[in-house]
Amino acid sequence: DRLRKVIELARELDGFPRHLSIHVGGFVLSARPLAEVAPVEPARMEDRTVIPWDKDDIEALGFFKVDVLGLGMLTAIRKCLAMIHADGALREEPGEPPSPDFDPIEVLRRIPAEDPAVYALTSQADTIGVFQIESRAQMAMLPRLRPQCFYDLVIEVAIVRPGPIQGGMVHPYLRRRNREEPEASPHPDLWPILERTLGVPLFQEQVMQIAIAGAGYSGGEADQLRRDMAAWKKSGRLLRHKQRLLDGFEKKGISREFGEALFEQIKGFGDYGFPESHAVSFALLVYTSSWEKAHYPAHFICALLNSQPMGFYSPSSLVKDTQKHGVEVREVSIENSFWDSSLEAPSEHCRVESRWPGASKALRLGFRLVKGMSEAAGKAIEAARAERPFTSLDDVVRRAKLRKAEVDALAEAGAFEDLVKGRRYALWKARAPRTEGLFTEHDVVEPSVVLPPLHAREQLLLDYARVGFSVNDHPMCHLRPALERRNVVTAAALQTLPHGAAVQVAGLVLTRQRPGTASGVVFVTLEDETGTMNLVLYSGTFDKFHLAARHATLLLARGKVERQVTPPRPREVGQATPVIHVLVKRLERLDAGVKSRSRDFH
Repeated sequence: DRLRKVIELARELDGFPRHLSIHVGGFVLSARPLAEVAPVEPARMEDRTVIPWDKDDIEALGFFKVDVLGLGMLTAIRKCLAMIHADGALREEPGEPPSPDFDPIEVLRRIPAEDPAVYALTSQADTIGVFQIESRAQMAMLPRLRPQCFYDLVIEVAIVRPGPIQGGMVHPYLRRRNREEPEASPHPDLWPILERTLGVPLFQEQVMQIAIAGAGYSGGEADQLRRDMAAWKKSGRLLRHKQRLLDGFEKKGISREFGEALFEQIKGFGDYGFPESHAVSFALLVYTSSWEKAHYPAHFICALLNSQPMGFYSPSSLVKDTQKHGVEVREVSIENSFWDSSLEAPSEHCRVESRWPGASKALRLGFRLVKGMSEAAGKAIEAARAERPFTSLDDVVRRAKLRKAEVDALAEAGAFEDLVKGRRYALWKARAPRTEGLFTEHDVVEPSVVLPPLHAREQLLLDYARVGFSVNDHPMCHLRPALERRNVVTAAALQTLPHGAAVQVAGLVLTRQRPGTASGVVFVTLEDETGTMNLVLYSGTFDKFHLAARHATLLLARGKVERQVTPPRPREVGQATPVIHVLVKRLERLDAGVKSRSRDFH
């Protein structure tokens, strides 16, 4: 009987996808129809197939493979450029009407090069939402590197990688950039290769060129070194190059110490190293997204929200950050919201400072942020509202043909405030029984009732449950009185504390990270009502307080302040921004009933 059930189950599973984690895009070419020479099976997407082999299998069998890198930031940049162009900027001629055929590449070309505002923003690590340089490690590096030109962004993209970190190249580069040690090369013949990176190898191409110029490799042998770098953990073939490189360096008069460090870097490149061409193309997206954030923060956040899921931070973190930049954020509204978030004229008292036209806008949150809402329902509301304005909650339900769950979701998110004052009244009306059939067109008429307004905490919980954040409130505001009695400081107050000071901080967990190059150290980002804080948990502390460290939504941390300031170099853009961490000794789990999801080990 058990065997019969197994066979029946196997037949039911036949034809379903086996591999749920596949490359986001790419294709394989073969001389014969692919199905004749490789297993082909259904993917998760309709009419899409996959080959259940990894890249090393494909290479070993000699197939031609092309990967297509899908970046959500490309979508966000395009959407942001379209809004900027529509608002009068980045046009060929001032006052030029927007073209019906928006060309993002042409508009992208018009972004001015080497804008000081971009380098002021990146030097201060004000990069939440910006491509690539928004991670904890990158934000800790930015105030130390302090980019001042486009090539500095190329370096920034490449330097926070396993290759340079494992090869011990990061600190020498920073010391030389800060004039703390002279620029130098292990050999005069290597200086043309290493000059642009101050004598420190950071890119794969440099490693290959060093092998040729310093160890006597031929071009073909250097290319084989590159191939062995990419697959060294599977094949182990990279290890055969070590002695060859060291012997070649010794003949050239290059120190063994440099050779050992270079080989460690090569091993790191096998995990994730950047060729310079890759870093340059990424740096272009870094510059573009930084320019958009610096000059058009409302347009930038709107594009990011409409391109989710993507990036390192949740919509909650993105919205809180843009509010700090002066952008007015408005809640979801049945009368004003669309499926996507949109831009509106700002209030008189709230304007974004920018010399570019059309930058001062308010952000209206879209229906897509409301949990429980489908795109079809959001579009149905748009279409019904375009015909004529809504007159009541029942009018919305009837004309947009909303399901009960969708009405509940909108009511809990506060979207009916324009029609029904008070969220509790909206919930009351949303859950009222409705007649079907002949009387569908008639509103529900009930005796008036007096309902108490929602407490701020109750409304906050609804906001986090339905939208994921609150526009005008934060969980820590409700815990602050009790925390102040325990001498827990805010993120803003943390910025003023000296190095080594004992401190207690608390906040909502935004991210948890454990990089492979950090020797088991876990980095946690907390958010309170005044900003964000960075925690460092060594492996012993993480293990000791594992439940709180791994699963808590709200955390209280005790530890000491680690403060590092890199003084600005002459003629630099931007102020000296300290890098502040809390080295955690103890953790405590706080409970506020908030439903919030952090980005863990992302």
